[in-house]
Amino acid sequence: MRLDGKVALITGASNGLQGELMGIGGATARLFSREGARVVLGDVSDELGQRTASQIQDSGGEALFVHLDVTSAREWSNAVETAVGRYGRLDVLANCAGNREPNRFSLEETTEEFWDQVMDVHARGTFLGMKHAVPRMRDSGGGSIVNISSVLGMVGQAGRTAYVAAKGAVRLMSKAVAIQYARDDIRVNSVHPGTVFTPRNTVPGWTGSDVPRRSRGFLWEGWRRPRRSPTPSSTWRPTSHPTSRARSSSSTAG
Repeated sequence: MRLDGKVALITGASNGLQGELMGIGGATARLFSREGARVVLGDVSDELGQRTASQIQDSGGEALFVHLDVTSAREWSNAVETAVGRYGRLDVLANCAGNREPNRFSLEETTEEFWDQVMDVHARGTFLGMKHAVPRMRDSGGGSIVNISSVLGMVGQAGRTAYVAAKGAVRLMSKAVAIQYARDDIRVNSVHPGTVFTPRNTVPGWTGSDVPRRSRGFLWEGWRRPRRSPTPSSTWRPTSHPTSRARSSSSTAG
């Protein structure tokens, strides 16, 4: 098993219930557990997180849930120290937490409140996670940090001003931190998926079996271009294919 003996902290990990549509964090926690890791699930959804951790334990894995608002330095400190206190080390951090975008806003329509909300969860949350995890990884002799960015962290798109900025920040922050801590044998990479159907970005009431059947219309409705869209040369138009194609950005170069 690729993660045998490792301890991993995963954020946004509550939606990982077997038989239900999972989030990226919940699916990551289950995969890490199957590969032998002892997993610490962090999220603000306590009841779901406890159920997911219990299911992982029932299937033979070692799992612990901790309440974690990724915008809070205090809660990050508590989550990291809880992981180390329970398992003695920290080897892996997966920053998967995100928030729902209820609407698509042009630059002029984006409020300061909405901008701060998106940047806090994606950019500030990733920053705080790495800041608190790195010292404990150094104590363990090294580690691996995986930050979930987006394909929109690499290209622009109309109507996603705050999200594109936040995911771009995650990508370049990952590169900067990778260079800083390579000497400590701490690897940092960002992953750039396309559209992924999760409980956060699908229509309420959908089940896993609904996704292939309904995805085409949902995608085109959700990605409808706003008024006064940019010129075609600066706009990325997503495919209607329901399967996400993730890009991995090597953060140690360029």
